[in-house]
Amino acid sequence: MNRMIQKTPAVLHGISSMATKVLLADLCGRYAADRGIEISIEAAGGVDAAKRVQAGEAFDLVLLAADAILRLLDAGHLLSGSRCDWVDSPVAVAVPSHVPPPDIRTEAQLRTAVLAAASLSYSTGPSGVYLEQLFQRWGVMDELKPRILVPPPGTPVGLLVAGGKAALGFQQRSELMHQPGIMVIGDLPREVACITTFSAGIGAEAAHDDVRRQAAHSFIQFLASPEQRDCKRSHGMDWSGDDRSRPGSKFVC
Repeated sequence: MNRMIQKTPAVLHGISSMATKVLLADLCGRYAADRGIEISIEAAGGVDAAKRVQAGEAFDLVLLAADAILRLLDAGHLLSGSRCDWVDSPVAVAVPSHVPPPDIRTEAQLRTAVLAAASLSYSTGPSGVYLEQLFQRWGVMDELKPRILVPPPGTPVGLLVAGGKAALGFQQRSELMHQPGIMVIGDLPREVACITTFSAGIGAEAAHDDVRRQAAHSFIQFLASPEQRDCKRSHGMDWSGDDRSRPGSKFVC
């Protein structure tokens, strides 16, 4: 009896947050060259991307912050058991390139810089939620509120900093490092470091198709493999799951 040969899909479609856009473009190119499968991933603001998946828009792959992936899994929007953590991204601080940078090496110095800034900006994603909690813990949120500019989802914080609308900007390092007109002065200091873990999950488009599901799983394994670590580092990110066993080595926001 002749067996039907399952063909590998020519293209897989996915959606990601803006924080991993450039890195994923690089990794997708490498994967296509190695495996012959094109991975087309649309980047959007993390909040909007999750809403689109919740609304039933079909994707083979969904790549968002770990907490967003967990919510989508719990709600049944992703294939059960398909979550895979694949990259860590630290939150960094930037100022316009023409101004002297403040010292932010300690929590106390960061607090001083924040209070001295005429205007601040952070995103609507996990880093923004974390910073609001930090400012509330410091007891300065009410004082800062009139100075905070939160850009629309998908608009880079670095763009507001470069345009002079924000004197101090906070976002994933990967999103700030390629923005002209700004200076990335460092990650948040260790005492209050914020490292977002990004996860991948298999979406509705692939969940009910064996061939697409296997292809999506293969790509996710590729993303998480140790061989991609240098590529991730070149984009201001990393993945070192073993470090999680050491107390205090990571602060996840």
